[in-house]
Amino acid sequence: MMTLELNQVLIEDEAQTFSMLADAGQMTCLTGGTTERRTRWLLAMMGFVPALQGYINIDGEPLTEQTVDDFRQLIAYAPRELKAEGEVKTYEPPSVQDIFLLHANREVPISNGILGEEMRRIATVPDNNSVRLLAVAILLNKPILLVDSPIAAAAGHLQQQARNGKIVVVASDRPEIVAASNNIVELT
Repeated sequence: MMTLELNQVLIEDEAQTFSMLADAGQMTCLTGGTTERRTRWLLAMMGFVPALQGYINIDGEPLTEQTVDDFRQLIAYAPRELKAEGEVKTYEPPSVQDIFLLHANREVPISNGILGEEMRRIATVPDNNSVRLLAVAILLNKPILLVDSPIAAAAGHLQQQARNGKIVVVASDRPEIVAASNNIVELT
């Protein structure tokens, strides 16, 4: 069974270390603190925010400069929103765009019809960019799914992703998402 572990990790702008363990088949909710803090921790799990101390690992393999690309190939990330920069839309924060530029991710065949079906599974009224971003992340079909601030209606679908054997880590303070989670990790 795959695990994602943060052990006594300290990142920039944090006063204390943070530890958590997320297992395959479980939905883990990172809650408390500000939205920005929760986002930084998700980014740290992908190596976009460096660990100043402690370690992050998947199945005992530590996240390092040498393993960061391998880590990112295991992870699908659904950011909070898209931000427009001129005529180009970028993922917030912009560096996360790198995860979608991976060769392995570009080769996943996602048509508009398949995307629409997945969006309807997530929410009955899927007219929302965050639902679209979550649908794309789910359709990438990676063993680890990181979701930043999902809508409340996505709780059941995220639970189903965990039951399907994925590690699902969500950053949220929405009561519906917290209640749907198997594990709750509070930022202090």
